[in-house]
Amino acid sequence: MEFDFLRPLQGEIIEYINEITTQQLGSKIILNTLEVFPDLDKIKIAIVGVLENRADKNAFANVDLLSVRKELYNLFPGNWVTDIADLGDILPGDSVTDTYFAVKNVVSSLLKKKIIPIIIGGSQDLTYAIYRGYDQLEQMVNLVAIDNKFDFGKDDEVMTASSYLTQIIIDEPNNLFNYSNLGYQTYYNSQEEIDLIEKLYFDAYRLGEVSNNSAIAEPVFRDADLVSIDMNSIKSADSGNVVSFEPNGFNGKEICTLSRYAGLSDKVSSLGIFNHTNNAQESKLIAQIIWYFMEGFHYRSNEYPFGSKENYLKYIVPLEEQELVFYKSDKTGRWWIEIPFISNANNKLKRNTLLPCSYNEYLLACDQEIPERWWKAQRKNTL
Repeated sequence: MEFDFLRPLQGEIIEYINEITTQQLGSKIILNTLEVFPDLDKIKIAIVGVLENRADKNAFANVDLLSVRKELYNLFPGNWVTDIADLGDILPGDSVTDTYFAVKNVVSSLLKKKIIPIIIGGSQDLTYAIYRGYDQLEQMVNLVAIDNKFDFGKDDEVMTASSYLTQIIIDEPNNLFNYSNLGYQTYYNSQEEIDLIEKLYFDAYRLGEVSNNSAIAEPVFRDADLVSIDMNSIKSADSGNVVSFEPNGFNGKEICTLSRYAGLSDKVSSLGIFNHTNNAQESKLIAQIIWYFMEGFHYRSNEYPFGSKENYLKYIVPLEEQELVFYKSDKTGRWWIEIPFISNANNKLKRNTLLPCSYNEYLLACDQEIPERWWKAQRKNTL
């Protein structure tokens, strides 16, 4: 059974939970313990720790998530209906590949039950294992990485924490439809890598773009399935990471804003948080990142792809050679643009699909400018 890979919570963390108040989050989360495994039919979000970082050559210590859990359990929930479980930890296998297999199977089982896994690692190559968990769902996957690097590597090298994206792109079955990076720092990425992002019609936003206007990330998350957060994308003054010191990066408020956007997205079905360096300051920040994701989840509006187009206002913008079709939700005021199904083409998306966008992109179209994300999505659809 897939969940046999999980080590139940025990010892110090159970003692800690017994000492907190009934109002705190730790008293409301359902735990996988030695005595009982949670009834997953009642769960919407499941926390899973993965104590694996062997693919990160810069990792300095074993993964320890005790302080993260304490900080998370110590928080108070908002006005939520809490259907959250902590399923414990996946221990490192005999090889890194064994760990990937365990993560893939646990994630796949949770996704089939429509439970959102929050994977806390561990090194970021675990993103690959989460991505492989979508294989049996037979769907295209959109990956969003909050990262200061693109994590490309050479085709023939063994996958590492800094090259997992290459493996996702080249491995079969190839279910990746789009990759979006939020917060890359140009001096950490070669020009060849930046050019490759453009060649593959992927999306990338520099740190300054997102920091100056976090709202530009909201449509990106609205189209995501899997969100991967590298804690190295946060400046060390806020994360407390002195192992791989980062003078620049997102601050605490910005990363929590991005996490809340991810939670609000009706489409995001998994979250990974990686490269925790076991320090107390970072543990507190990770706990708050998770808290904001949970809060966003509990305020989801259940719009596209789950709602009906009848609840949208339709806007048609004529251009020289085609029409762009926009939809605006009468519930939230959010915007989408239609990616058409092209006959006589090898469409990856098998029907007309709505791409989340912003009001500004609608205004651009009204000025006869084709929105870049729409153009890229259409190109990827027929590659």
